[in-house]
Amino acid sequence: MLALFGFGSLLALVAFHTFLAGVATRFFRIQLSTSWGSVVYTLVLTPLLLLVSTLVFTGALGVGTGIDVGSSTILLALLVALPLVLGVAIDYLYVPSPDEYELPDTR
Repeated sequence: MLALFGFGSLLALVAFHTFLAGVATRFFRIQLSTSWGSVVYTLVLTPLLLLVSTLVFTGALGVGTGIDVGSSTILLALLVALPLVLGVAIDYLYVPSPDEYELPDTR
């Protein structure tokens, strides 16, 4: 039963990390005026955010308890690399570009 809870909580953490990566990518695309700036910030700061979140959730809160994924490399790929790729792909492919929105004049 503990392994089933660990597997479910690990999947929930992957989904949460995918959400975080998508929101961070969108934030950088909206706030930064250059296209390369948002790419660089997404590739540098988002994995750092996901790594810190992984350390907090798996260490202090015990998410994924009872699951043996084999090695720490596989765990980092599952909790950092996969959500980063999915979050960026969702933001770039399925969400309209920030330039496509018309904002009202606020004068």
